[in-house]
Amino acid sequence: MVLSSASISKALSSSSSNLKDLRRIHALVISLGLERSSDFFSGKLIDKYSHLKDPRSSLSVFKRVSPAENVYLWNSIIRALSRNGLFSEALEFYGKLREANVSPDRYTFPPVVKACAGVFDKEIGDSVYNQIIELGFESDLYVGNAVVDMYSRMGFLCRARQVFDEMPVRDLVSWNSLISGFSSHGYHEEAVELYRELRRSSWIMPDSFTVTSVLYAFGNLLAVKEGEGLHGFVMKSGVSSVVVVNNGLLSMYLKLRRVTDARRVFDEMVVRDSVTTVGNILIDVYAKCGDVIAARDVFKGMECKDTVSWNSLISGYIQSGDLLEGDSLQIFNSMETRDTVTWNMVISACVRSGDFASVTTQMRNSGVVPDMATFLVTLPMCASLAGKRLGKEIHCCLLRFGYESELRIGNALIEMYSKCGCLKSSLKVFEHMSRRDVVTWTGMIYAYGMYGEGEKALAAFADMEKEAGVVPDNVAFIAIIYACSHSGLVEQGLACFEKMKTQYKIEPVMEHYACVVDLLSRSQKISKAEEFIQAMPVKPDASVWASLLRACRTSGDMETAERVSKKIVELNPDDPGYSILASNAYAALRKWDKVSLIRKSLKDKERKKNPGYSWIEVSKKVYLFRAGDVSAPQFEAIHESLEMLYSLMAKEGYVPDPREVSQNLEEEEEKRRLVCGHSERLAIAFGLLNTEPGTPLQVMKNLRVCGDCHEVTKLISKIVGREILVRDANRFHLFKDGACSCNDRW
Repeated sequence: MVLSSASISKALSSSSSNLKDLRRIHALVISLGLERSSDFFSGKLIDKYSHLKDPRSSLSVFKRVSPAENVYLWNSIIRALSRNGLFSEALEFYGKLREANVSPDRYTFPPVVKACAGVFDKEIGDSVYNQIIELGFESDLYVGNAVVDMYSRMGFLCRARQVFDEMPVRDLVSWNSLISGFSSHGYHEEAVELYRELRRSSWIMPDSFTVTSVLYAFGNLLAVKEGEGLHGFVMKSGVSSVVVVNNGLLSMYLKLRRVTDARRVFDEMVVRDSVTTVGNILIDVYAKCGDVIAARDVFKGMECKDTVSWNSLISGYIQSGDLLEGDSLQIFNSMETRDTVTWNMVISACVRSGDFASVTTQMRNSGVVPDMATFLVTLPMCASLAGKRLGKEIHCCLLRFGYESELRIGNALIEMYSKCGCLKSSLKVFEHMSRRDVVTWTGMIYAYGMYGEGEKALAAFADMEKEAGVVPDNVAFIAIIYACSHSGLVEQGLACFEKMKTQYKIEPVMEHYACVVDLLSRSQKISKAEEFIQAMPVKPDASVWASLLRACRTSGDMETAERVSKKIVELNPDDPGYSILASNAYAALRKWDKVSLIRKSLKDKERKKNPGYSWIEVSKKVYLFRAGDVSAPQFEAIHESLEMLYSLMAKEGYVPDPREVSQNLEEEEEKRRLVCGHSERLAIAFGLLNTEPGTPLQVMKNLRVCGDCHEVTKLISKIVGREILVRDANRFHLFKDGACSCNDRW
């Protein structure tokens, strides 16, 4: 019996067994009565079946000895299920272990934690981690590593770093889990900093897994010198023979567009795997070089195409701007399986074309789990389009997947809500963020500025400096001066400009000078603004003069306006935006010869200004309006509604401002028609017709609101008794009871 037991134990410990041999040994164990009498043999069978990818047989063994009171057997079955990807079942058995009042040990938790990561459920993961702490296993190296890996895989990197920092002992697995987590979720700078920390403060030498994660980060950061340095380490350390490392080197050099170096790595590789198939590399190289036709030809000639092949080709189409033309859309639709990378690329391309909402919905419906990149692509687009409803849906989605604690997600949410007219929601996100950086504070300061809340912006800036200890950068100063500009806080804005130079030693760039000119100009300090421009240590560009010109038109200082218009045309004759601004100023001066010259120059160079349009969301649908568009929805009703409003406005003393007409028209009625057909008026009238009386309206416009439309909207808000929130290219305007929150500084 002893000899038989010893020989069976040896056979079960052998790594060369196959399923046929294992079942023969299993039968022998049963016949000798060892299965029920020895937990050791049952545990070995469970473990062996799982290694041979037969977890159902592992379950069969466990059930024959059930109810098991030995934690060793419970650990064996949980590990077997988790190892084979049956994560829900593994967690189910962990629950049964707790119900059976069997005390877990240090070997229970690594496979349980792995299962939590597998089902991507942070709530369960947090619960298991709390149990680990309650039982005192958080200081165990293997348990700690599993928890760091779980949070890293799920993208909860702040939590992963917290667990990592609290570990009394760390090994290479600990470092690799964290570095890989940051690198794979797009936090490339943080991944590189962790790698540097590992090299500085630890005796542990990086291995192939470390190197692969860091190479990926270097490639995305376009860090050429550091990438080459790591390549040197690879050669010296002896990990250059590992296939995955060479694949990482190939990927890095291709991202750096160092095709010669990539080819050299490829030629020196002794072993190549499916990731290295020459075909995928060639597709990627041709795509990055802009030769989509060559990339497509290589793709068509490949016998075996994997997801990398498809993604590389689609990426090439995106870079060439052809994603939504003929071939590329067909390629996407013909893919049998699409991973998160594929969907993210397509959504990015659709963002450029303006039709990303439907693709985002398709991705959610397809069952593909969005990652950090998905949210960081979609949230900014919701911000630019003021897609509040879709933005809220995406916010709910990222809450479900547990990304709300991520710093970059919080920053993106602040921007999205602020640009969608939800300043309170931006503030709520800001207040709930556990960690804030300079981008977070700058986003909140800029949000206050957009709503004319200059005092609150200054208070936030002071909090950033004193309480949070975050050092403002040059962008933060642009945001605070902008906020002061839109609230008439001239002295405070100038003080911030001086503080930037003297206290923080930040050298002003053109954007800072333009903000100061804007600050002075909006408060009608025209002469001071011009003096400031003349005293600038660098030559002012058209953006600086443009701020002054807008103020000249608003104030009626046509003498300065003519002088500044000439400067703008001289500096930027080819820029349609600045040229049209100067043309409009000449039109207000009734210098039609200058207007004709500028417009003829633009026409000859085939340059056009972006057309003005406005949009409004009613009953979960977005309606777009262009100036004078007779094909707009309900145009006749809109026209009648506006005519009625104009008659009521006339009683208030309203007369259309002829200065807003940029064409040489003799008939006053024609001038009135052009001014009265501006896009935001059509959108407001549509909103009035299709919403309940008293309901606030929110209208978005891609260009700056003209002076006449600003006056009209004030009067409409008074006549109809509604709040009307308008976001133009500069800021938000809240019209209420005949007044605007901007106090006519816009």
